Amino acid sequence: MKRLIRSYTGLLVAALVLAGFVAQPVMAQEKAKEAKAAKAEKGKATVKVLFENDKVRVQELTFKPGDEGRNAARPFAVVRALKGGTIMRTYADGKTEKRVWKTGEVRAQGPDPVFTPKNVGKTDVVLYVVLLKEPKK
Repeated sequence: MKRLIRSYTGLLVAALVLAGFVAQPVMAQEKAKEAKAAKAEKGKATVKVLFENDKVRVQELTFKPGDEGRNAARPFAVVRALKGGTIMRTYADGKTEKRVWKTGEVRAQGPDPVFTPKNVGKTDVVLYVVLLKEPKK
């Protein structure tokens, strides 16, 4: 009888440990989905940081039609259009400027004063951006 109880206890412990290993990745995937949903705020461009250190920040910006980016000054950057389209820049003084991006086009731009970018076209615009950071003093 003791042998039977020990073997059932061993099986039960093994099953619980296995269940813990299986449940952990599922919970992590659910958290990742929640975080992604929170980032995809309606009317705002999606920013996906691909790499960052003390010298550069590499990100992918996705503008759906009508989406706006954040209103900020921008440092020097190299930008490549992964998917082209038209972005309207609205500067703090009210001045506007249209920039038409062709797929595959690369531009060096900035540093730029404060502006808000907006996709005024009918298709998504996807930009691969490498931002240079100011050296720390």
